[in-house]
Amino acid sequence: MKRSPIPAIALAVALLALVVGLAACGEKSEDVTANAQPLSLTLDFYPNPDHAGIYMAQKLGYFEEAGLDVDVHTPSDPAAPIKLLAAGQTDLAISYEPEVLLAKERGLDVLAVGALVNRPLTSMIWLKKSGIKGVGGLRGKTIATAGIPYQDAYLKTILGRANLSLADINVVNVGFGLLPAILGGRAEAMLGGFSNVEGVDLRLRGSDPVITPVDQLGVPSYNELVLVAQRKRLEEDSQQIRLFIAALARGTAAAAKNPAAATKALLEANPDLDPKLTKAEVAATLPLLNPPLNGHPYGYMDPAAWTRFTGWMRDNGLISALPPTASVLSNAYLPGDEIPE
Repeated sequence: MKRSPIPAIALAVALLALVVGLAACGEKSEDVTANAQPLSLTLDFYPNPDHAGIYMAQKLGYFEEAGLDVDVHTPSDPAAPIKLLAAGQTDLAISYEPEVLLAKERGLDVLAVGALVNRPLTSMIWLKKSGIKGVGGLRGKTIATAGIPYQDAYLKTILGRANLSLADINVVNVGFGLLPAILGGRAEAMLGGFSNVEGVDLRLRGSDPVITPVDQLGVPSYNELVLVAQRKRLEEDSQQIRLFIAALARGTAAAAKNPAAATKALLEANPDLDPKLTKAEVAATLPLLNPPLNGHPYGYMDPAAWTRFTGWMRDNGLISALPPTASVLSNAYLPGDEIPE
């Protein structure tokens, strides 16, 4: 049965106020726990520091207090989350702004409902020992990429600012092997590594990397990681999505206040992570997990910035049309009052 959005908002606010009040009094809401509604979340990749707020919220019971039983899944392919979402096989997915725009181009009716990281993490990285002084110094060099089409367009834009083209460099697609490529000498630079992951790893190794996010090299700024929902699900019942984002905001704030606890929560979620490296990556990531943007609430996405990036996607042949901003993102499900669209 389709539910009116106004009662859903009121119910969401009332429920969140109730459970937060009980937690503040030191009481455990057994009724909320017993009646917790299942919600599935598909990550963009294996659990890593970008997800610190999620695992902190889970560890501290914030999802449970919001009446949610959150089941977190790791995808087999970073391109899979939006496909699973569109097929109704997950309630929420974490993906990337470019992937949302590509999904819209394919006719998938999905909507970004909040940003986890509201700036690019994808970076151009080389080592100081390479002798490269700037983008102009990439002429004749080998650049390792992950083979992602829109990141290849990033590279074209970056080179163009230095009056270079793809013909002036050698590009090697190494998939997920970006670090081995640059450490092993297969490439002098790489595009596609994250400043807070591969960049931190290189620093810990003493490799003295030069790390520059792509929005400092000519690519318009964008939201690196976003929460995505199925529009049909939002129209029928958005209550759980609102409660999830509010609980995630609490978890992210708690992680920022206690990095050691956030690191522990992440290591418990993914024991395969290296503790020393994870600690350093979490420290580098927490300041990036969507800090307040000009007074806007947690998760806010700037429609004007999306419009600029969408235009760049169109101009680079990645999409054929400019979709209305309201068709690809909404800030209406974020915590706070009078949130702009």
